Amino acid sequence: MYKKQMSLQRIFCLLSLAASVVVFVYSLGIMTDLFDTLYSMIPDPDDLENTRVAGARIYYDMQGFNRGLLYCGIVLILLSCLLFLTNTHIRRRYYIGNYCAVGLNAVANVGVAVWAHIQIAAFKNQYLTTVDFAQLERRLGRLGTYTDSTFWFDIHYFVFALTLIATALLVVNVILKIRLMKEEAALLKNGKAVSA
Repeated sequence: MYKKQMSLQRIFCLLSLAASVVVFVYSLGIMTDLFDTLYSMIPDPDDLENTRVAGARIYYDMQGFNRGLLYCGIVLILLSCLLFLTNTHIRRRYYIGNYCAVGLNAVANVGVAVWAHIQIAAFKNQYLTTVDFAQLERRLGRLGTYTDSTFWFDIHYFVFALTLIATALLVVNVILKIRLMKEEAALLKNGKAVSA
């Protein structure tokens, strides 16, 4: 059982790292469609009320969130690397450092997922309710850059579901590890008692 569990814990740590990288890549891509369609609709970034298309200011409104999400992606990658620095992926017995690494990962992943979901849902609502898509299509339709897609808003469900699944697997791994360590300690204790 220990060999299977140790193989799984390596996979879970790699999945956690992969999920963190996906969050980072997502933070780089979330503004893609907004840049292509709305950036040119604001002639003066210092005057966000003067736009060529109503609601175009969302591109600038999201900049702070996007920067924060980028930093969160970097922090999640570093915390996932902490799993490897503490040998959580190969250690037979876990020590306080391993529990701390998993705990920090779990708290950060859940916190970022909840924060990002709340922000993205609010920005998606702003995008759908304030942008004048008919006017935007008239301006950009002939250039071929018009889109009213909410793909980059919607894909966050997949991105953060992956993060939460990786977190859940890390926590399940710790629970399984604790159980196995207790069983091993009981076997060793019974073995010593028989030999004495």
